Amino acid sequence: MTIPDNLLKNRKILLAVTGSIAVYKTVELARMFTKAGAEVKVVMSEAAKKFITPLTYETLTSKQVLDDTNESWVNDHNHIKATQWADVLVIAPATANTIAKLANAIADTMLLQCALAFSKMKILAPSANTNMLQNPMTQANLKMLGIANYTILETQTKELACKTTGDGAMAEPQNIFWATARELLKDEFWSDRRVIVTGGGTIEKIDEVRYISNFSSGKMASAMATALYCKGADVNLISTKFDTDLPEDVYTLDVEDSEEMHEYLIDSIRIAKKGKLSKATLVRDEQIHLIQKKPFLFMAAAVSDYVPEFAQEGKLKKEMLGESWELKLKKNRDILATIDKEGISIVGFKAELDASSAISNATAMLENKNLDAVCLNILENSSSFGSDTNSVDFITQDKKVSIPTSDKLSVAFTILKNAKSLQE
Repeated sequence: MTIPDNLLKNRKILLAVTGSIAVYKTVELARMFTKAGAEVKVVMSEAAKKFITPLTYETLTSKQVLDDTNESWVNDHNHIKATQWADVLVIAPATANTIAKLANAIADTMLLQCALAFSKMKILAPSANTNMLQNPMTQANLKMLGIANYTILETQTKELACKTTGDGAMAEPQNIFWATARELLKDEFWSDRRVIVTGGGTIEKIDEVRYISNFSSGKMASAMATALYCKGADVNLISTKFDTDLPEDVYTLDVEDSEEMHEYLIDSIRIAKKGKLSKATLVRDEQIHLIQKKPFLFMAAAVSDYVPEFAQEGKLKKEMLGESWELKLKKNRDILATIDKEGISIVGFKAELDASSAISNATAMLENKNLDAVCLNILENSSSFGSDTNSVDFITQDKKVSIPTSDKLSVAFTILKNAKSLQE
């Protein structure tokens, strides 16, 4: 997935690095942050400097590294000004020693002073030997930080630096990046709202080795799910294909044919309508009622219009089929037209090749299938599928907003900006 170079523009990240072998991974993390447009300042422990020099981070971030040897009170290079400057604090890697000191408000290093002085949300990516991580005291410290404005990222099970295999490896830079982006980009409208996204072209079996499908890549659906995750939504992505580098916390359901997609979609809508209660409250007669946010469905899947009438078990032999083969198809269920739309906002996606009739076809889809909006994509030819860019017309009963060609994640964010108007 292409990450826009302005995704984190004007965001300020204080990246704290402690003395773990995983420190080399934060070099890539710092690069990802800066490439996405963020300003990054690094604070290092003295132990971290044994693994990697401050010069590496200064080269990537174009900012002086803050450590125990160079704090200054004649400018902004100190633990108070640095934390006032930052929008988020990311501690990666965080050793068991650092975790213990954080949980007990010990501030005997520059890095720990920054953590104690930072009042906004902090993201912690632990890295430790399995026994050190699973020690009851370390687990108690993590629980303490979890209720003290820290987001704790899960560790990985893999071969560790001590040559043993177990839980304790730091989360991958990609996952830390997305968790940070979510913290920086979350939107109260989307936060904790349940949203379903469908994607990819369905695969309808002819026999065990042949099928009917289409060119849909699933990339736009993956971009929608990623944008929703960054905005704070509770996302469920149902697709036949997935783009690379999805946020790990996006819940995915890998399906194949239209029947399977329909089954999972119906279940997901039922669950979404039950809802996760938001933090918004309505006080009436001294009673506090939690208000449920209305869910969304973005139907970006390309569901087959026709399916084989009789799918065969095994493999059909050409010797049995003869010189010509007439494959009998039947009209498929129109999932989008038949699902229960009460209590959920629905945005359909439509791809057209004929620009002259595209708008009228999209408007007809809007009315005939009782949708809240349609995202119209006018394609040049079949090679347009699977590209990393897109352009969309966001169409409702009242207006048409043209979203110019850009990377699909940027287009997805603009779609969400317009989709908010469906419930505001």
